[in-house]
Amino acid sequence: MTRGIRITVHPVFLEEQSRPADGRYVFAYYVRIENVGADTVQLRRRRWLIHDAAGEDTEVEGEGVVGQQPVIPSGGVHEYQSYCVLKSTSGYMEGTYTFEQEDGTPLDADIPRFTLTAHPASDLH
Repeated sequence: MTRGIRITVHPVFLEEQSRPADGRYVFAYYVRIENVGADTVQLRRRRWLIHDAAGEDTEVEGEGVVGQQPVIPSGGVHEYQSYCVLKSTSGYMEGTYTFEQEDGTPLDADIPRFTLTAHPASDLH
């Protein structure tokens, strides 16, 4: 948790959309942002660092999340889902969300590192 913002991420390997023979491993990730602070905030920007075990690092920056800049009041929650594609069976993501507080002051909240690991359904038995 960073200054009243709690971020939880749940990654899921999407076997049906992946093509291992082509080096394509697709992962969805579900994000929950909770504002446990006293003030309303608006999510303005995101910065993701994506590390692929194949040795490729990617940085993704931009406005909002999935085309939105949600306003999250005190006690409020915003949830969304997105995806990424790796060239290997594993990697990780981490980053930062930049929020704007009611007085216009920016607030950076860390997105904790989470691991991406491909586990085909046939390997789970």
